[in-house]
Amino acid sequence: MLADDLEKLAALRGNGSLTEEEFARAKERLLRAEQTVPNHPLVSASQTFRRSRADRWLGGVCGGIARSTGVETWVWRLLFTVFFFGAGVGLLLYLLLWIFVPSD
Repeated sequence: MLADDLEKLAALRGNGSLTEEEFARAKERLLRAEQTVPNHPLVSASQTFRRSRADRWLGGVCGGIARSTGVETWVWRLLFTVFFFGAGVGLLLYLLLWIFVPSD
């Protein structure tokens, strides 16, 4: 991704759309932004978490969690069911995720 962006900047500089100074500033901005992105697996998983449109029974929440974590979908469905019978927490959590997590 970073390499592609740098290639695009170099192409813009090569065809005269960017001056050397603009190229240097844009390159520095790209490199600085790349360094500030944490590489922790949980952070990247939470940033890419989307509800599944293909693997869904209701809202696709369990399918999306399964894709993000690598755990089978049926395991997540079972967990939400167990939490549902435990004072309804599973239903509340599922509904909140259904509302606030965008679909893919």
